[in-house]
Amino acid sequence: MTGGQPRGGPAVYLVAAVAGCFVGLVGGSFRWCLVWAEESRGSLLGAAERLGGPGWLVPVALTAVGAAVACAIALRVPLAAGSGIQDVEAVWRGEREPRPLWLLPAKFAGGLIAMGSGLLLGREGPTVHMGAAIGAEAGRRTRASPQDVTLLHTSLAGAGLAVAFTAPLGGVVFVCEEVTKRVRPRLVLLTLIGTATAVGCSQLVVGDRPVFQVPDTAAPPLVLLPVFLLFGVVTGALGAGYNRLVLGSLAFCDRVTRVGPVARAAVIGAVVGLLLGIDPLLAGGGDRLSGQLLAGDVPVVTVLAGYLVVRFLAGPLSYAAGTPGGLFAPLLALGALWGALVHGLALPLLPHDGSGAASFAIVGMAALFTAAVRAPVTGIVLVVEMTGATSLLVPLLTACFAATLTADRMGSAPVYDSLRLRMPGRP
Repeated sequence: MTGGQPRGGPAVYLVAAVAGCFVGLVGGSFRWCLVWAEESRGSLLGAAERLGGPGWLVPVALTAVGAAVACAIALRVPLAAGSGIQDVEAVWRGEREPRPLWLLPAKFAGGLIAMGSGLLLGREGPTVHMGAAIGAEAGRRTRASPQDVTLLHTSLAGAGLAVAFTAPLGGVVFVCEEVTKRVRPRLVLLTLIGTATAVGCSQLVVGDRPVFQVPDTAAPPLVLLPVFLLFGVVTGALGAGYNRLVLGSLAFCDRVTRVGPVARAAVIGAVVGLLLGIDPLLAGGGDRLSGQLLAGDVPVVTVLAGYLVVRFLAGPLSYAAGTPGGLFAPLLALGALWGALVHGLALPLLPHDGSGAASFAIVGMAALFTAAVRAPVTGIVLVVEMTGATSLLVPLLTACFAATLTADRMGSAPVYDSLRLRMPGRP
């Protein structure tokens, strides 16, 4: 495909609405299971700590086994490993066919095991991929045209993102800005209806509260806009470095041919499990860490720097394990850490009525996402919907502009473009 305006009747909108309900229930269940898995992991870590002595082996074994099992599941289903967003983009470009429905159990179970065991991965990748597979299957079952099957595949991918973050507008913008890089009325309408029903049904499972409960944040004074501009520039360089580390980790693992993929995933899991035993905030998707920072529970600068360095390295390492899991959520947590760290370092230079650490953390989330993915509007909309921080729109726009321009000038390709070029069997 692509991108041409297909012909089809209004029935396809009904198909999108019904498929959106399934995406909402599947995605909402996935989120609920991840919360349960994180709580169970916390209880297990607490019991291991009380053991003393050999208790440190528990998180190491937990994450090693989880990574190995998740990798084994992904190996059974082609292209189930990783985020899946690059596969959605490849389908839109006509480079491959939509995934069959068999993708769902692999993404659901593999993602739940990988993330539940503590790997630094995001729920949005599997949810987007599952949503796309549901949309394509709905089109095939109703005998839609190949063009409409592709449209349903793409639009329900956006519904999956919306469910992952309770961000309906973010799902629509994601489809237009990141996946298709164009605005077509038919595609937008399908995405709107699919996203609306998906988010509505997911709220039956996970509720309707924003992902993060953030206190009201005042609009920063205009004198700080140059600060946010400079902040965006440095964040753009950080995002370019993160992308290179993701691709470098994947390339390194490809060269390690003497160790099978499952054993390699177990080794990576053991390393992450060791981090998990040291401090649970060093591992996992990062929602808990981001929530603490946005609520004002900010550690001292040295601790923030330690978290930032460890998660900057451990995120790409986790992605190289070859399990189902995305990049968005760890990126957002890393951006929150980066923003809070910059605020802590610059605090003596900021005006007394300047923005707090939460404001810098929110801007950092969007700016780092933008630098890596190169989708500034999607990043801003997602972060605003997740935090409700509409007062920060001007700093967000300023920092994301600077981050995008800097990453482009550094020759860093958008991460999903680079990952799509790595896909096996690409024409």
